[in-house]
Amino acid sequence: MTRILIVEDDANIALGLEYDLKLEGYSVEVVTDGETACRRAHESPYDLLVLDVMLPRKDGFAVCRELRRAGLKTPILILTAKTAEAEKVLGLELGADDYVTKPFSPLELRARVKALLRRAAPDTPHVVAFDDIEVDFDRCEVRREGRRVDLTATEFKLLATLIQRRGHLLNREQLLDAVWGVGNYPTDRVVDNHMMNLRRKIEREPGTPRHLISIRGMGYRFED
Repeated sequence: MTRILIVEDDANIALGLEYDLKLEGYSVEVVTDGETACRRAHESPYDLLVLDVMLPRKDGFAVCRELRRAGLKTPILILTAKTAEAEKVLGLELGADDYVTKPFSPLELRARVKALLRRAAPDTPHVVAFDDIEVDFDRCEVRREGRRVDLTATEFKLLATLIQRRGHLLNREQLLDAVWGVGNYPTDRVVDNHMMNLRRKIEREPGTPRHLISIRGMGYRFED
């Protein structure tokens, strides 16, 4: 599920954004200040940030500058005042990808969100193959030597998340947020339990996995 972080301290605007974007099928998290936004953007993978300029503790420009200097590539859509053209220019110069002026229509915002997500979508092939396994993203299906492997929806999401970030270590919190959604899980042990089941179905030797690699105390990584 596509994950969006909204950074907005106006409760009414934040609630409207959250409602509209959830209706579009996105997983949405809301924070209300710039410092928390920076921390969450570093802690967890998001597909898009919707960032207001006027924020407590750290303004939107400072947030954008800090994240880009840290190498974060996540698309950023900034919210600016209607007549403040200088804000738009500065935001783009600091690394924002697009802007919407307040007040904005939900239709325009949704269109810009979709456009940014399309541009930033990873070039994941329709089918990824390793060993005797094929992962078909169009059909949400895994096959071994042409025969379907029976995965649960959660197991497929977990495998897809790791494949899409292949070679990168993802900690349990990142996997929980990406697969289960922010706050929608009882314990981080659920990741280990699902990973154990996934290895039994995917790996030739589940006890010594070649593809679903664990780093003790840190997280998991997918290798071809």
